[in-house]
Amino acid sequence: MNDDTIRLVTIGRIIRRRWRLLTLLAVVGALVGYGTSLLFPPRYTTSASVLLPGAWEERELLTQAEIATSSVVVNRAATTLGWAGVSAGDLRDQVSAKATDGNIIKISGTAETPERAQQLSDQVAQQFVNFAARIVDDNTDPEAAAQLEALQQMVVQTSRRITELADAADPGQTVESVQTRTELEKLRTSLQEAITKLDQADPTANKANMVVMGPAARPAGEAPPTRTQLIVAGALLFFLLAVIGHLTAARMSRRLRTHPEIAAALGSALLGTVEVPDERREARAGGRGPRARIRRLLGTDVRWDIPTPRRSGDEAGRQIRYRRVCARLRDEIPAPRRLLVVVPDGDEVARRAAGQLVAEAGNDPSPGSPNGEHPMLRVVGVSVSRPMVPDGDHESGALVVLSAGNWTAGELAGIAEACADAKHEVVGIVLAGTVRARSTRTAGAPRDAGPARDTAAPVLAARHDATGGSR
Repeated sequence: MNDDTIRLVTIGRIIRRRWRLLTLLAVVGALVGYGTSLLFPPRYTTSASVLLPGAWEERELLTQAEIATSSVVVNRAATTLGWAGVSAGDLRDQVSAKATDGNIIKISGTAETPERAQQLSDQVAQQFVNFAARIVDDNTDPEAAAQLEALQQMVVQTSRRITELADAADPGQTVESVQTRTELEKLRTSLQEAITKLDQADPTANKANMVVMGPAARPAGEAPPTRTQLIVAGALLFFLLAVIGHLTAARMSRRLRTHPEIAAALGSALLGTVEVPDERREARAGGRGPRARIRRLLGTDVRWDIPTPRRSGDEAGRQIRYRRVCARLRDEIPAPRRLLVVVPDGDEVARRAAGQLVAEAGNDPSPGSPNGEHPMLRVVGVSVSRPMVPDGDHESGALVVLSAGNWTAGELAGIAEACADAKHEVVGIVLAGTVRARSTRTAGAPRDAGPARDTAAPVLAARHDATGGSR
């Protein structure tokens, strides 16, 4: 995992092999989300819209939105509502406003009930319109208003004078009289248009006429985040954190997985790889304490960061691998001698492979191989925390059997140093892996690993007597 990219197959493997743990953590996250929802009571939000007629620039609309949520407007709304135990400062945090298209200010209010949310939005919108109208009235220049009124009166008087002149003109049908009356009518029409445009040009004429576009709608549902959303978010958050935690732990793991790394840590050559049937149920039955039961219940007793064991061929194919390892071992040590088979404590796969290897070496019919009465190999377990290899009275060398992905470089280096301290040369390394046994067996085929356990049992039982309990 240190050098591998994170792929969907890796995440899928985590979900398949840790689904019980992930489910438990998701349930815990859902409970945390539910508890969080109890701390925050349900909230309801609704909005009221205020139309601003006339021409407005964007910065002016933003200013009006700020005015709608100002302390003056909210304080007036709080005084009008008169809610017990709710101050203007509390309402200020429950009111928001924003400018939308079409010169509309959208004022939103949030409260613990739909009725209060509706009342809050309507009241703030009404107080905003009243306050804006008052601002316009206060900012009106009295002198400019007087001048505008005097101008309007002057226009009225001028129009009246034009009418009098038209009536006093020669009522005859001469060309001059007709032209005079026509010019006077044009002059009166121009004056009327001028006064109309003057009224329209007044910037305070339309901007003071803000309109509340109806009452706010009563909210039908809670405002987010709702209780359901908090529960789902808590479950999803804990699930993602668990997956990320698995990936991070695998990335930070210093356990050696490749053959060259293991060979370099032990300072010896790899003689080959052997396989044992995957017996998860038997391995799980080894733990009897409360922790073991919890690990079995959550599925954490099975590693997720190793590929799924591939399907095995048959017993004969697996025995061929053991015979090849024995043949390479005889090539390394031409003279027949006894060797210690060093297995790290806790490596169940390696222990079973070592037992099968001892049985295969004792039953090897090749010329020059020792008989079953004097086995060439003897299995010993070594603790990786405090490695201690027994001194060999009859053995002269060590063969290390282990599985990949379980031990760090420091732990394997400690085993190599323990072998050197006991004056045992590490003559080779054998890697053990698991395969899935076939569900059906051919007639006459031996049971998987049955003879291996029977043959290796006496050697494993005598391990403590031979080592004198020195581990």
